[in-house]
Amino acid sequence: MVYKIRVILDAKEDIFRDIEVKGKQTLWNLHLGIKSAFSLQGDELSAFNLLEEDGTIVKSVPLEDMSDDGDGEIMSDVYIDEAFENAGDKAQFQYGFLDLWEFFCELVEVIDETKGVNYPITVYRFGNVPLKAPSKNGSGTGGKKKSAMPLMDDDFTFEDDFESTGNFADEDDESFDDEEEENYDDDVFEDEEDNDDER
Repeated sequence: MVYKIRVILDAKEDIFRDIEVKGKQTLWNLHLGIKSAFSLQGDELSAFNLLEEDGTIVKSVPLEDMSDDGDGEIMSDVYIDEAFENAGDKAQFQYGFLDLWEFFCELVEVIDETKGVNYPITVYRFGNVPLKAPSKNGSGTGGKKKSAMPLMDDDFTFEDDFESTGNFADEDDESFDDEEEENYDDDVFEDEEDNDDER
């Protein structure tokens, strides 16, 4: 059987993909399907959080084993038909840590397999994927990203201010030079006059 899973990007805009994956494939295959469907670059660490109906996490399944004893469950251990038993079953998918992409996955329907199709496959696309992980209002990376943007703007204005203050500084330097010249001009001219006399 084939499981049609709607994967929604956690963003202000509606951006989602419908991905079909075989029930006997694993979360690792779905992870590859999501990467392809959303054009996610690199080989970042990722994890599926299997959710209850109310959104509480039942268990987290990482891409690689992070446990101390080395026998933790990973994506390639969990079949799709185990993770999504019934239509409406949900999971959260997180990709990357520094640049965190978050998705919500929901089983839409279970259908018959089509012969000759190489699963997983993206069967429907809605919305354009941004170049960078979208920032979100709230806690976590999104909040940091939002606060980082004004800093970037400040940097640019700071450079502008720096250039203008640099000009002022040059003017100040010129005025200082003038004062210095006024203080030492007489000595300089006297020395030059003495030199002229000697010649």
